[in-house]
Amino acid sequence: MYNVGIRRPRIEDSEELNQFFSTVIRDTFAREGLSEWHDDIENEIEAKKQYLKYDLDSNGKSRYFLIAFDKKSNKVIGTIEYGQASELINICTNGALKGMFEIGTVFVLPGYQSRGIGTLLLNAMFLTFLGNGVQEFCLDSGYTNSQKIWERKFGKPDYLLKDYWSQGTDHMIWKRSTKDMTIIFK
Repeated sequence: MYNVGIRRPRIEDSEELNQFFSTVIRDTFAREGLSEWHDDIENEIEAKKQYLKYDLDSNGKSRYFLIAFDKKSNKVIGTIEYGQASELINICTNGALKGMFEIGTVFVLPGYQSRGIGTLLLNAMFLTFLGNGVQEFCLDSGYTNSQKIWERKFGKPDYLLKDYWSQGTDHMIWKRSTKDMTIIFK
């Protein structure tokens, strides 16, 4: 395991985080076999940059990020954030989760993946939720590799949208209660 720290982002992290988003999102699309989806990749990168801007501009009130960093190099190696449920979640659930907090932007830098950093970030976010009185949250994924991880951690999704992105590419949405969550070590 790396010597990993968790903290809130600072303005001076913006450039590194924006590059981080580009690297991780491009890698994720490639691993999903979607490298040719150029517009979707760019839209996803821009959305994450905007979420970070919302966080920094509102001091965490509009969006709230945590970043994982390698304590030796001070390099950003992971992110997680929460904010109001996305328009996609609201549309796909016919508004059933509107106003609920959504966990998003759970990314770990290639080369640091499968080493517990995402789980560490998720546990830190659970503690943040508990400290802020958040009782329910949701999350979604259209990435098949990520869906396997979320199913292992959260079980079957509450909403399964078959072939949402394309034939054989589903979208999944989970709704969970923080009182039912325990720290996840797997």
